[in-house]
Amino acid sequence: MRAVMVMFDSLRLDLLPNYGADCAALPNFARLAERTVTFDRNFVGSLPCMPARRELHTGRLNFLHAPWCPLEPFDDSMPELLRESGVHTHLCTDHYHYIQDGGATYHGRYSTYEIFRGQECDRWIGDCAPVETLSPHLLCGAHLPESYRAGRMAYGAQNDANRTMQRTKADYPQTMTFDAGLAFIRRNAAQDNWFLQIEAFDPHEPFDAPGEFFDPDRIGPADWPPYAPVHETEKEIADMRAHYLALLRYCDENLGRVLDAMDAHDMWRDTMLIVNTDHGFLLGEHDWWGKNAMPDFNEIAHTPLFIWDPVSGVCGERRSALTQTIDLAPTLLAFFGRPIPPDMRGRSLLPVIRENAAAHDYALFGYFNGPINITDGRYVYMRARVDDAVQMHQYTMMPTAMDNRLPVEQLRQAELAPPFPFTKGCPTFRIPVPAQNGKLPRGGHRLYDLAADPKQAQPIEEGETEARLLRAMGRLLAENDAPEAVYAAYGIPHPTE
Repeated sequence: MRAVMVMFDSLRLDLLPNYGADCAALPNFARLAERTVTFDRNFVGSLPCMPARRELHTGRLNFLHAPWCPLEPFDDSMPELLRESGVHTHLCTDHYHYIQDGGATYHGRYSTYEIFRGQECDRWIGDCAPVETLSPHLLCGAHLPESYRAGRMAYGAQNDANRTMQRTKADYPQTMTFDAGLAFIRRNAAQDNWFLQIEAFDPHEPFDAPGEFFDPDRIGPADWPPYAPVHETEKEIADMRAHYLALLRYCDENLGRVLDAMDAHDMWRDTMLIVNTDHGFLLGEHDWWGKNAMPDFNEIAHTPLFIWDPVSGVCGERRSALTQTIDLAPTLLAFFGRPIPPDMRGRSLLPVIRENAAAHDYALFGYFNGPINITDGRYVYMRARVDDAVQMHQYTMMPTAMDNRLPVEQLRQAELAPPFPFTKGCPTFRIPVPAQNGKLPRGGHRLYDLAADPKQAQPIEEGETEARLLRAMGRLLAENDAPEAVYAAYGIPHPTE
């Protein structure tokens, strides 16, 4: 058996033809629907990028215990478990967070890997010229704090330097990533027992695509939105969306190359195909750009998922089961006939595909130290903190952030905490973190009915539904071994109460 995963970053479900969109010509995503099962109620778990990838490895939520961080020594890793059982696992990616401090233990879990440079503010091309002005690619208005603008100037300058290496489509990191994945397929088309992960940073911002995918005479040069409220004109918003859709067309083209390879090498008979993403992205909806800083609306949290299972041969069908990122690790382990570790909380989606079985009654999702969200597939409930006096902690043996080590001033406050059930007897550092501001005001919980209000335009008040979801939230916190402080900080009843 073999498996191929094509993973995009920041892929929006509601902009794909598979889910009813007609805003861009995406023939290969449409073609994908004919060859796979389309999942209609798939949600994120831990946000954003590397927390989602930690779930891809471990099959369990991590946002209740830690923010962005490496794989922990006690973490189960699906690619590593496959590798140790005789399945060759290979990663091709241009997702540069793998080579920063906060992602440095992920790619080493694969048998082999290739990482391509130059995306976003990857510290790649060295240019020592002074940075005096904002890059023309940045959308960064005067309303943003000066400290934010300074960081944007530095990131923009690094990205501008990286873009000097992208002279033709062949030079773009996305092209090189898919070239490498396709080379792996050609080299191993006659071999068995392998898993290939082709992971593209696109369509993550900045929305930089080769010129053939957009018309520069019709849209402005800015293709990199901030993570901030929208203050831009309708034309600027439309231009930014046009850049995203251009990049989406580029992604579609490379997806088509993988589908062509599946055809050419007769891989549909024995090779699983998964196409997925880590999260979405706001393009002006709810008056926001980006992710991280705002409530976790469905444009971020409700994500596309497509799976071809060669054993059942089910294709061109849809599934309404409630699923999450945590389900992908157990699905791949089950497909290869390997045992699923007891610490994994995700469920294999093979019964969902083959028997239209259920998966989860509820899905919990969010950012570390931010609002906690739950959905049953119809309602989404966002729970804010109710007590800012409760001290929250990060639990880790790998004290790093996205691209730096945690400061010693913070580490001086660390103490050893007893093991959690999933840490395999290992204690962790318990490191205090400040209360998070923004997203939702204290006690500003929100409830949305997706059936009546799919765009989440207006929260509702429905006491019985909120109480039911709150009780379910407490059960899921217990199932995921949440620290006791989480219950107190968010006013969530413990299931034993």
